[in-house]
Amino acid sequence: MKIQIPKKVHSILDVLNDYGYEGYIVGGCVRDSILGRIPNDWDICTSCVPEKMLEIFSFFKVIPTGLKHGTVTVVIENEPFEVTTYRIEKDYMDGRHPEKIEFTNDLSEDLKRRDFTINAMAYGRKEGLIDYYGGMVDLRNKKIRCVGEPVERFSEDYLRMLRGVRFSAQLGYTLELETFQGIRKLSKNIVNISKERIREELNKILLADEPSKGFRGLYESELLQYIIPELQECIKFEQRNPYHDQDVFDHIMSVVDHTEKDLILRLAAMLHDIGKPACFSLGENQVGHFYDHHMKGMDMAYDILKRLKYDNKTIELVKILVKEHMCRYDKVTPRTVKRLINRVGVDNIERLFKLQIADVLASKGPHRFDSIEKVRNLYKEIMEKEQPFNVKDLAINGRDLMNLGIEPGKKIGEVLNTLLDKVLDHPELNTKELLIEEVKLNFL
Repeated sequence: MKIQIPKKVHSILDVLNDYGYEGYIVGGCVRDSILGRIPNDWDICTSCVPEKMLEIFSFFKVIPTGLKHGTVTVVIENEPFEVTTYRIEKDYMDGRHPEKIEFTNDLSEDLKRRDFTINAMAYGRKEGLIDYYGGMVDLRNKKIRCVGEPVERFSEDYLRMLRGVRFSAQLGYTLELETFQGIRKLSKNIVNISKERIREELNKILLADEPSKGFRGLYESELLQYIIPELQECIKFEQRNPYHDQDVFDHIMSVVDHTEKDLILRLAAMLHDIGKPACFSLGENQVGHFYDHHMKGMDMAYDILKRLKYDNKTIELVKILVKEHMCRYDKVTPRTVKRLINRVGVDNIERLFKLQIADVLASKGPHRFDSIEKVRNLYKEIMEKEQPFNVKDLAINGRDLMNLGIEPGKKIGEVLNTLLDKVLDHPELNTKELLIEEVKLNFL
């Protein structure tokens, strides 16, 4: 097996070899290369100690990223590459950081400390693939298996439990039984991991080809209850509604799988019906209803995303989608669509249409998209004609109103919104002259 190593990585390996040190590419780049995937980055391990690396790579830009942990970053033509000394890690006291780090000349000792066998392979130009722990066998068998004893590996860094589920989702692999049991045994310890690190793994699950596999893995491994307990409450929650043939969780998973790989959209899909269990009621003939679940869901989405340390812009965009996902119009008019654009935002409205389509596809058939497509087509027409749909699009602004004699403050907003109401129905009124005339007639 031959792996194509980039020229810049070759240069780093050449320097190490020229000075008499071992150097290999290692970890995810080896795994991805074998699978025919493009590696995100190229990590290098070596027998050379970090202080010596600073010396031998001095003709490149070298950043002492983490000398204590054996890592330097070599920058070639503005591209960074991490180079790390073989090391042994001992005494993990907090489920994250080793108390002791020892450098070693033994590659097998370095690979032994890694999480899963498929990430514990190295590759050298002369030696080829180095696989002490059966990574190739597990790749062939599509298994995620720990290097060594699972409980020991996971106790070194509890995030590895979530990473195992994430790799399973991304690659479509199965968690090997002992590895799976190890996660279940230690699952409650995931609360000791920072929300930021959990969020990044969750994002990778959401952006997998089939995110539902990852979420089902989180549930089965007992991690979900500690990460998004609100989603766990949706499991086996029957909807008792003729429009749905799945429980709330299965419906949500189907919606997520029916959306494209857009993080905002998939977060909204994951959370769009999160408020249903809290809003459930039984009507006539024991039919289930979820009145205002979109409003409850919006509030819950905010709480969940805030807890997981998402940025404010992401939270706001997702909240809007959750709130608006139920909007349907029996009678579609330019005015209603303009109002919708104003509420959702031009940058977000296509996501709303995609979410609504996925929601229909994940419900009991027949699947009809007429109303969604009517709104979408009218939206496109409005945008093509550059018709005004919010206050900012008006040909007149607050300063113009003050110049006409309207006092600054609340009144300015009221006048602008009244003018917008007129312009929504009659876009031809959106000229400065006509709007000034309107103000003089009705507000002065």
